[in-house]
Amino acid sequence: MSHAPTPSQTVGPFYGYALPFPGGSEVAPAGHPDTVTVHGYVLDGLGSPVPDAIVETWQPAPDGSRTGLPGSLRRDPSSGKVIGRDGVDFTGFGRTPTDAAGRWFVRTLPPGGVPYLCAAVFARGLVHHLYTRVYLPDLLDEGAEAADPLLQSLDAERRATLIATRTDPRTYRFDIRLQGDDETVFLEFS
Repeated sequence: MSHAPTPSQTVGPFYGYALPFPGGSEVAPAGHPDTVTVHGYVLDGLGSPVPDAIVETWQPAPDGSRTGLPGSLRRDPSSGKVIGRDGVDFTGFGRTPTDAAGRWFVRTLPPGGVPYLCAAVFARGLVHHLYTRVYLPDLLDEGAEAADPLLQSLDAERRATLIATRTDPRTYRFDIRLQGDDETVFLEFS
């Protein structure tokens, strides 16, 4: 006798309780002159902010290396409590909760070798987290855009949901729309 698999279920949301860690949004070493800020809102299908989501980012270092350094989730050796980053090493990993208005941000360094940050969104009502990319327009010249298989597979309207807007020389806005008009393109990995 064969049985159908049991469907996934959401549990929580407990994201704001268990996943954030001190300095999670501060990926760039403190005071680094090349720091850029990527910020935006996580919005539901009606365009309302999602106040209890988590946005994770991963990226290569500015030199293009993808090994990363350990240290995002350092623990106090005596208490075992997570104390977060050391403020010196670039790990390539960020995790930030949204605030009451659905805002999120990460301060990081421009990625090397690719024109984007990878991102995952955890939010209430999602059975599985969602993956996307945040393309930084200053790194995305015509050649890079033409060579990117993901961007080339999308029509211009859908492609635009993956490209951040530069709001000043070192700041980019990227809203993540979970559903509805202008829904962000999400990636499926098998």
